[in-house]
Amino acid sequence: MNVAAQSELRLARTRSAQWAPALAAVCALVLLAATAEIVLDGSLGHSVLIPKSPQIAGWLQGIGERLGYRIFLIAVLAFSTGYAGLTLLARSVSKRWAIALIVALHAIVFVGPILLSTDVFSYIAYARMGVEHGLNPYTHGPISITHDPIYHYVGQDWKKVDTAYGPLYTLISYPFGLFGVTGALWGMKALAMLASAGTLALTWRCARLRQMDPVKALLLVGANPLYVIYTLGGAHNDLLMMLLMMVAVALTFAGRDASAAATVVAGALVKATVAALLPFMILARRSRAQILGAVGALALGAAIAYAVFGLDGVNIVAALNRDAAFVSSDSFATEIAHLFGKPGVFPIDHDLLKAMLVLIVAHLLWRTWRGYDWVAASGWALLAISVTSTWLLAWYILWPLPLAVISRDRRLLVATLALQGLFVFHQLTPLFAPVS
Repeated sequence: MNVAAQSELRLARTRSAQWAPALAAVCALVLLAATAEIVLDGSLGHSVLIPKSPQIAGWLQGIGERLGYRIFLIAVLAFSTGYAGLTLLARSVSKRWAIALIVALHAIVFVGPILLSTDVFSYIAYARMGVEHGLNPYTHGPISITHDPIYHYVGQDWKKVDTAYGPLYTLISYPFGLFGVTGALWGMKALAMLASAGTLALTWRCARLRQMDPVKALLLVGANPLYVIYTLGGAHNDLLMMLLMMVAVALTFAGRDASAAATVVAGALVKATVAALLPFMILARRSRAQILGAVGALALGAAIAYAVFGLDGVNIVAALNRDAAFVSSDSFATEIAHLFGKPGVFPIDHDLLKAMLVLIVAHLLWRTWRGYDWVAASGWALLAISVTSTWLLAWYILWPLPLAVISRDRRLLVATLALQGLFVFHQLTPLFAPVS
């Protein structure tokens, strides 16, 4: 390359660097505007996208209009586009502005209504069953408390289903059941926000420990559309599970093996999925302290669960097997079945998917034994669990994201974002359907 060409290239790079902060600011404004549009319109209620709920965002009414599918999907598309641009321009975003954006997104979602999912009302129902009605949520479904005000907000599919969440989460949720429906709802929203803040802070810390760009890691997780709109918006307990997951990762990086393994077990007692990290941690570190920490935490957790909930509180496997049989229209298994002309997922498909998951995990364990990054292996395992599940929800594909952004295998991040992109595209397909 001659001198003139080199000079032109440097000039082009300089111009690009000058424009990058402005473009990043535009992308950030798109994220804020899209989130505000959904929250303001959703505050009016009377929308299939906003679950029936106590009126907690009434003070926002009069600003927007009723949230319809088209407006919601356009907002999701705009958010996703802004997210893609922002992550590509992450190097031009300062630490201060990245944190300010994440705080603003959290604040907008916090003051608004519950979005898209009725799960949080199930959390509250199980809590009120225990503290207000003396019923065991591991043996009774919300149908047992039809006279309780929370019952009218529980999703139709879950009214007869006992809880599938871990005993630690159930105990954490119990105090919220004492605050009434509205108070419990605000409490659950606050818990989700705090768990999210902790997850993002630890993602930042772990990225720095691995000599990665912490600002980009923060934006990749905290400004993700599935994270903000679907997971934070629904106040899902997956955020608490991810917090404990990242605590365990940070403790491992600090050499505190016993505490790290115990924290993974604690996370599994919130939601069992995070237990997938434990074998990879043990194989990578090969530390007796990890095994002792895991066994000790499991014994303590099982003893407390048995004392409070009886044998049903310990036997989470039965509930997981029950939920594994559910099929959602958004799952990759369902879409693949439709591609092959099948009406849906058959029982044999469940067996094949389980066998595929076992093979994938076995391969990852073998690679970890041979020195592969255990963080990446754990992320791949979580991604495989979500892909092979016939009951797929938006927040399930988020599980591996905090691990992917600090992984030494960049392919994990690409695969995670690609699958999230496919999920979002599937959500957006009605937007591009011809109007009849």
